[in-house]
Amino acid sequence: MNKKVRVRFAPSPTGGLHLGGVRTVLYNYLFARQHGGDFVLRIEDTDQARFVAGAEQYIMDCLNWCGLVPDESPEKGGPFAPYRQSERKHLYHEYAQKLLDSGHAYYAFDSTDELEKMRKDLRKDEHSVPQYDHTTRMQMRNSLSLPAGEAMNLLDAGTPYVVRIKMPAHETIKITDMIRGEVAFDSDLVDDKVLIKADGMPTYHLAVVVDDYLMQITHAFRGEEWLPSAPVHVLLWEYLGWKEHMPQWAHLPLILKPDGNGKLSKRDGDRLGFPVFAMNWTDPKTNETTGGFREMGFLPQAFVNMLAMLGWNPGTEQEIFSLDELIEKFSIDRIHKGGAKFDFEKAKWFNHQYILRTDDAALADLVKPFIDKELGIGNCELGLLEKVVGLIKDRCHLLSDFWAQGHFFFATPETVEMATIKEKWNDQKQQFFTAWRPELENLSSWNQQNIETSFNELLAKHTIKKGDLLQPLRIMLVGGKYGPGVFAIAEVIGGKETIKRINNVVASL
Repeated sequence: MNKKVRVRFAPSPTGGLHLGGVRTVLYNYLFARQHGGDFVLRIEDTDQARFVAGAEQYIMDCLNWCGLVPDESPEKGGPFAPYRQSERKHLYHEYAQKLLDSGHAYYAFDSTDELEKMRKDLRKDEHSVPQYDHTTRMQMRNSLSLPAGEAMNLLDAGTPYVVRIKMPAHETIKITDMIRGEVAFDSDLVDDKVLIKADGMPTYHLAVVVDDYLMQITHAFRGEEWLPSAPVHVLLWEYLGWKEHMPQWAHLPLILKPDGNGKLSKRDGDRLGFPVFAMNWTDPKTNETTGGFREMGFLPQAFVNMLAMLGWNPGTEQEIFSLDELIEKFSIDRIHKGGAKFDFEKAKWFNHQYILRTDDAALADLVKPFIDKELGIGNCELGLLEKVVGLIKDRCHLLSDFWAQGHFFFATPETVEMATIKEKWNDQKQQFFTAWRPELENLSSWNQQNIETSFNELLAKHTIKKGDLLQPLRIMLVGGKYGPGVFAIAEVIGGKETIKRINNVVASL
């Protein structure tokens, strides 16, 4: 590659950031870092009707959480500023005029009613929707169909208009895609896309080409849903005289529903009980909050690792990669052409692997907000939490699991499975726990080894199996039949609390 690699992620600030969008960021980022290039964040906010306050900051917060920080952005600036399309509005009209002057674009004055009438009148069956294209444009009200003087008069009178590209008829338009190879399009099937809207703002089609050119973008990674727009963009690069500067394209496969039937959507996540956004998103209009991977308890490194494997594989059995390893191993030729099914259980598996690999002190810091949410802010002591996470992290797939798996370390269980204890309770067990209490009170040092030794020594004096005592002891301390080693639990909750919990149950039997 002769030119410095420059890639961009260009989202619209309209709502939550879908995991497919984050994967696009990730592949851009990996490619740029691998080639010593630049990763650019550009905000495509030309559709003012869909603009949502706060969405731009949310996007940047998501990228920061994932550790995929752009080299240039609205926040950071850079040599090709501004990085918001709404602040570049003056640039696009210059290039739209160039297309008008060369005959590759035209003014269209059609009202909404006229467009609807065309679609209704020319509809051949209930499923077809006629396009504004080479077959219909001369029946409409535009600078191609109107006498030259009349079109100028409409412009002079301030009549609302849009600028449309004039798609050629009967041509094959080809692009070379880095993932899919050569892809051909029939120009007759592509409509005359709007380039400048009635409000004077450019559409995505014009803005993306102009900005990619001016920002010297060398490679354009985007979802395959944009593939049908590619012929319009290829022609714009050609018509503006920039074809030799056109970036290399890579249209990424879709992330599919778990059953493989269609693109994964927010609605699917809501229905199946998992997030599809990177972080919680609260719609400022409805105040409705949609959950995110971060708030559910995913580590950003695990989230990024999981996304990398959704549509790409390294050609080996390795599945766990640090970001540096992904930068080293990533290659475009190993991206799949077909869609990748999203598997939430596999996503949790990735997170579990990262939880297991995280140092207990660091993990305690990550888990603390989830425990504080249950106990009240500041009520969870980090020293205690560090011991707890070390004991139960092998049981936790999400950071939010630590409360469910370890709540009994922080507070006396509110409910105890008394029926399970009563089912096999007898005088021998009653005598054992009654006799064990003073032994526990007199331990010289409260630790797991001493607690278990005391238990075993007393057990030797009774004709009862150890297993028959361990289950009721666990239920006394935990409330149910789960948790790590019972003597480790006793050490962490302390002597006073251990004895209190045993007494509470034994006294009620």
